[in-house]
Amino acid sequence: MARRKARVEFEDDLGRPVVYHRQPDGGLVSPRAQVDETATLASGAYVEEGASVGPRARVGVGSWVDVGAVVGREAFVGRNVHVGPRATLGARVRVEDGSRVGADVTIEDGVRILPDSLVPDGAVVRREGRGPYGIAA
Repeated sequence: MARRKARVEFEDDLGRPVVYHRQPDGGLVSPRAQVDETATLASGAYVEEGASVGPRARVGVGSWVDVGAVVGREAFVGRNVHVGPRATLGARVRVEDGSRVGADVTIEDGVRILPDSLVPDGAVVRREGRGPYGIAA
């Protein structure tokens, strides 16, 4: 028997109520986000308002898909990753554990972001790699 989504409600820093829906794997999703039914959200993963998680994508424990971000088909987001507002991860992208993807970033299909990388706001990442100070762009 499949678990039903549970409604989770708490207050934000300003005392306003915030509502999420708990997914079968334990992730929390805003009612204004879209998560494909074949996607997997690990416990403690958050998908914010306006974000989208595509078919067979996986979002790891403690990761946060921010407002308006897109996680493409079969993409993998590791543990404790932040995908910034309006960032776009293409199909089959891998963002490894501990990485930070900035706002308005585009990561093209099939690219791997190495563990603990920083992708600065507005960057377009076309291939795997990392420069000085762990910056991937």
